[in-house]
Amino acid sequence: MNEVAEITIKKEPRQNAKTSVSVQTIIESLKSAADDIGQVNELTSEEKLLVAEFFKSLLKMMQPLTSAVPVNISVVQDFGAVTQAHVDPTGHLTLLFEDGHLELKNLEESRNRDLMIAVVEDILPKFKSLTSVHKRKIENRIKFLSTVTKEMQKISETLSALETNP
Repeated sequence: MNEVAEITIKKEPRQNAKTSVSVQTIIESLKSAADDIGQVNELTSEEKLLVAEFFKSLLKMMQPLTSAVPVNISVVQDFGAVTQAHVDPTGHLTLLFEDGHLELKNLEESRNRDLMIAVVEDILPKFKSLTSVHKRKIENRIKFLSTVTKEMQKISETLSALETNP
């Protein structure tokens, strides 16, 4: 009796090679993410400093010119039925809604960075006209004062002449 025994050989999947590659890939990915996180922290710190300096400069720039700069409502349309929007020198965005309520957004806060960029892109071109208007006001005052002063000097000279020649 020749009996043949069947032996089934089950091949085990070669997980060792795949596992080490997968683990290596995961570790590299985690290291890369850690590097990115470190860079994000550095960039966030730099951004915070730049934003603070920007708003210091905005304050100095706006104070002599205006108390608020209008913002195009298309920039803030995501907030709802806004009828007016203005930025003050301290970096606060005032939103007036159709129903009459007001909202203030501090553009210096990190959660408002994208809004800040959109608002700044809208308002900075308006500074040319603000400075031109301010310049014209000063020129008009000088012109007025110059004319009035000349006339007053003539009168003063006439009065002086009268006093010396009684």
